[in-house]
Amino acid sequence: MKKFAAIFLAAGMALSLAACSSTAQTESAPSPSSSSAASSAEQSASDAASQAEGAAAEGNVLIAYFSVPETDGVDAVAGASRVVVNGEVLGNSQYIAQLIQQEAGGDLFRIETVQEYPGSHDPLLEFACDEKAENARPELASQIENPDSYDVIFLGYPNWNADLPMPLYTFLEEYDFSGKTIIPFTTHGGSGFSRTIQTIQELQPEASVVEDGLSISRNDAADAQEDVSDWVAGLGI
Repeated sequence: MKKFAAIFLAAGMALSLAACSSTAQTESAPSPSSSSAASSAEQSASDAASQAEGAAAEGNVLIAYFSVPETDGVDAVAGASRVVVNGEVLGNSQYIAQLIQQEAGGDLFRIETVQEYPGSHDPLLEFACDEKAENARPELASQIENPDSYDVIFLGYPNWNADLPMPLYTFLEEYDFSGKTIIPFTTHGGSGFSRTIQTIQELQPEASVVEDGLSISRNDAADAQEDVSDWVAGLGI
């Protein structure tokens, strides 16, 4: 399997969003881990494999993800808020999405908004906090072509404020994934999924949402290829 050349960037760039709440985070900020999410994942591992395998046999795979890497204050020595691959700066969720595509095939779709998110640390923190407080629904900049052609949707996102980023709410409210299998994956700074899988289930009640999703710490994102490979293999795709 082709190896990516991944380099951690500025440790000080890890996003904490402490101004919003004690568990807030953007692309890779630290917050307490979620034991309930871990417990749920353990209990549903076999169900996840059978759900994903059956759906994959019926049709195509889509890997949809939302990711906002910071773009300033680069320190090439260390850090974990983003990954550099062949000279390109990627958000953690973006990088994991690419690894999943290597293992599962399918099409990549980046969830992007009409509005541009700040690339600097403090403005991004404030922006994400405001969106959460306003329960915003940011307008999406692009749409999935032929969404009905997909039976398996990997859905990736950073854990922001112990919740889905607000563009994920827009995405899940705009599309009807009834009868499809949604497989979540998240990047985080310690809080895992929080209750985002339950939120996806609430927003897509007629979809089969796999509870044994992939949760990758910001500290492990650049070296996650083996974890991703093992996880996808366990899904049977």
